[in-house]
Amino acid sequence: MLRGLYGAAAGMVAQQNRQEMLSNNLANANTPGFKADQASLRSFPNMLLHAVDTQAMPGRRSYPIGELTTGVYLQERMPNFKQGDLVESGNATDIALLQGVLPENEDGREMSLFYTIEHNEDEIRYSRNGHFTVDGEGFLTTAQGRYVLDVDGERIQVDNENFIVTPNGIVTNEAGDQVGQINVVVAEDPMLLVKEGDGLLRFTEEGELPSVVGDDEIAYQLQQGFTERSNVDAGQTMTEMMTAYRAFEANQRVLQAYDQSLEKAVNEVGRIG
Repeated sequence: MLRGLYGAAAGMVAQQNRQEMLSNNLANANTPGFKADQASLRSFPNMLLHAVDTQAMPGRRSYPIGELTTGVYLQERMPNFKQGDLVESGNATDIALLQGVLPENEDGREMSLFYTIEHNEDEIRYSRNGHFTVDGEGFLTTAQGRYVLDVDGERIQVDNENFIVTPNGIVTNEAGDQVGQINVVVAEDPMLLVKEGDGLLRFTEEGELPSVVGDDEIAYQLQQGFTERSNVDAGQTMTEMMTAYRAFEANQRVLQAYDQSLEKAVNEVGRIG
């Protein structure tokens, strides 16, 4: 009986985690460049039950009964790096990264492109959020004030918002001087990137992602005055949230039924006299 109770409880925990993931996706449906998280439910390994014949002599014999499931869990969250739609903002500091059809890696996953962002003086992060701004010193930064880097790993000083970005990322200031070229890197396996908040991603392996600037085999364009929308499908996410909620309720009712059975076993069946 207790094995079934634990299985129902595991189902509730899994659906609660799934609901939290979907809620986070829905909350970021309007965040530029946000990539929706996805995960699936997987079952724990099944156990094979045997009945032991205690009457058999001289040695005991066991008879197989069947398999017993041990509950489910939510598999590791994985971002969906599919390209989001571009929307015109009219803001010169907004720069959307539009990637073409990219090759696939050995695991069949499509590669993905990112901006390079200075997280700290000696740390690099990556992002698809092109909702940039210009700080008080004239540098191109993210909305949180982190510097956007060029192909040489340097900060880009545009002086003011009257700058021009070409489709290949060359930045020209108001005076007509070329001040840098926005760096774009490729992740051969995007699953090696983990989210850190504020639209930033951290590469979990050694080194940095390679730049694709000047690489004719990788097609991309930078669109000034546009932002990349989140790739969250709000309607589908709402449907999945309702499904998770109903599954949670179903496991909750099973758990309540086990609790009532245990209560009877303790208070009624176990009563003496």
